[in-house]
Amino acid sequence: MNYERIARYVADTLWAMQPTKIAELLSVLAFRAAGHEFTAEEIRARIGDGGGGATATTSGGAVAVIPIAGVIAHRMGGMDESSGGTSAERIGKLLTQIAADPQIGTIVYDLNSPGGTVPGIQELAAQMFALRGVKKQVAQVNSLAASAAYWLASQADEIVCLPSGTAGSIGVFSVHQDLSKALEKEGINVTLISAGKYKVEGHPFAPLSDEAKAVLQSRVDAAYGQFVKDVARGRGVSVADVRNGYGEGRALPAKEALAAGLIDRIATMDQTIGRLVGKSSSALRAEADEAELAAIAAKTGEEHLRAFRRQLL
Repeated sequence: MNYERIARYVADTLWAMQPTKIAELLSVLAFRAAGHEFTAEEIRARIGDGGGGATATTSGGAVAVIPIAGVIAHRMGGMDESSGGTSAERIGKLLTQIAADPQIGTIVYDLNSPGGTVPGIQELAAQMFALRGVKKQVAQVNSLAASAAYWLASQADEIVCLPSGTAGSIGVFSVHQDLSKALEKEGINVTLISAGKYKVEGHPFAPLSDEAKAVLQSRVDAAYGQFVKDVARGRGVSVADVRNGYGEGRALPAKEALAAGLIDRIATMDQTIGRLVGKSSSALRAEADEAELAAIAAKTGEEHLRAFRRQLL
């Protein structure tokens, strides 16, 4: 992994994410840059076993569950495994397949994300909004939908939040690291030779100039404006309502989020699935286990099945 290239990407990218998560992301990059790798066990410990999507059946068609966890970026590449991230491009391709599947009537987005990059999110949000009237979409905050994750959640027909969950954090920022004093302390001088007036503008070896800062601010303002506009469209409210009501950058706990209009109801994932299909997700898992056991019975016979059951108990 080319750490310098990715570090530059972090600096050049606009972020719709909780600012505290940038430090964690940079620490992961530094760890990888030093030549270290995460084991499978460490990855599971960091991000859990999210697994893939799942389906359940209701009278209105199958319900597809799409997990959206960790940092969301347009094209995550090899970082998704080590940072627990989600590729916006991959979700978009999956939605294209689901849109063409007449057996799927409902999509549940299982969200647990601090947000991510601005690039890729606007396009995915538009794709999700375009599915309204084609597929029922429910965003389940389980347990965090901040910034870019909320940007996406707001495009669903309904937002449901875990009782102990958090939603919101509508805002955009850019990151600039000024390494000049640290390099001076180490006795390191950096000389940049470039062509093009603004080619190396915003480099990390000196403080930002007022002109560069103004350019970055204008880009942040433009991205924030699009963010607010999309949330207003998705939630059916005015841009002023989003900016003044719940668009000032704070993430709110479930009850406050409901009062502010950020979400539509408070419920667990089990309760949401149960409401949609008439059964809890634990019951659906039990049915899946029964189906698996039935397949084993067909192959091995009833006696082996009973023995297999005893091993599970």
